[in-house]
Amino acid sequence: MHQEHLEPGERYDAVARTTRALLAVPKGEVEELARRCAVRGVAGVRGLVRLRDLMMPVWAEFAYELVFAERCPREARDLIAANADDVVTSLKCTGLRHMGRRDRLTRYLLPRLDRVRVPLPGGLTSLEQAYYLQGAFFNTAVVQLSEAMAHLLLVLAQHPGEQERARTSDDRHFDRVINETLRLYPLFGIAHRITSGDIALDEHTTIPAGSVLCFNYPEFHRTGFADPGRFDPARFDPGRCDRPAKELNHVPFGVAANRPCPAWRLAPIAMRAVAREVLGRYVLDSSVTHTRSLPSRGPCLLTPRGAAHRPRLALAYLRVRDRWEDVWRGLVQLVLGTYMVWDAHRKRLCERHFAEAASNPPDASDAEDRYAHPGHQPGARRSL
Repeated sequence: MHQEHLEPGERYDAVARTTRALLAVPKGEVEELARRCAVRGVAGVRGLVRLRDLMMPVWAEFAYELVFAERCPREARDLIAANADDVVTSLKCTGLRHMGRRDRLTRYLLPRLDRVRVPLPGGLTSLEQAYYLQGAFFNTAVVQLSEAMAHLLLVLAQHPGEQERARTSDDRHFDRVINETLRLYPLFGIAHRITSGDIALDEHTTIPAGSVLCFNYPEFHRTGFADPGRFDPARFDPGRCDRPAKELNHVPFGVAANRPCPAWRLAPIAMRAVAREVLGRYVLDSSVTHTRSLPSRGPCLLTPRGAAHRPRLALAYLRVRDRWEDVWRGLVQLVLGTYMVWDAHRKRLCERHFAEAASNPPDASDAEDRYAHPGHQPGARRSL
């Protein structure tokens, strides 16, 4: 469950308030939390890594401590990272979905709901509260931050001059690097919205309520920029930009007027802190193909600063291996993507869900019993 799964109304407003409360952390605390998680996650790592894999445990710990205001146990970190990796891998059709990983995380969260540092929405059952935390913080946040960091570090690995400048630059320049990375590699591809009312385009054309409108983030981010495929953080330098920032075709966190990502403020602060920790410890190099979907998970060579840095042979090997992986990965995506579409048509999950919900509103008590730990009494927690 995610707040974006909810229609406008009191239920959505209650969940959105909780999300904002959990994200309302002072800048200094966000930076320190992100830095601590990065230190634990990257210390001692060296050689060839997959950047998304490297970042998953970092953001799993970050999200847990953001929610519970306590050090993330190893068990929780592993459960969160395993489920988040499973979700994004299946979305890219490079692996199958393992629902048992989601269920194990749900069972872990249920008896800990009363330890969340802000009151959870009272209109949700305990199971729905667990699904909310899991969907918003331990799935979406971890996946998106890991993907964003993989893009950021990979683009710096492939632009050595900009990597060194970013390492020693002030926050304003680093923010421009993040903005340009998210312009080139937006986390969303094609997004959609369902219209809640008629939209008149002109006197002859009206989009009726209930229409599905699609929005192409990558294409929008390329429009209005000279040489849009080139990495150039200076595009966002106020001294060189001929338009105010709010007028640029740049909405990496969604449109402000229509349910933008609630972490639009927190995410860049945390990303900058983690990236500074990585760049302060390592020189990054990579020769792989960099695409928006990043199914390769971002292979990259990490060399500790001060160690001998001779990456030519390693980069040649990495280039050849990446091209070969593209071949078999493409076949896997073809097979799994075809199966996913066929299975969705066969099960008609959305059609069945709305039909069943209209005729028989679900009782969550049975589902809660199914997830309860031994000795855990659903409904016995404090009223939220």
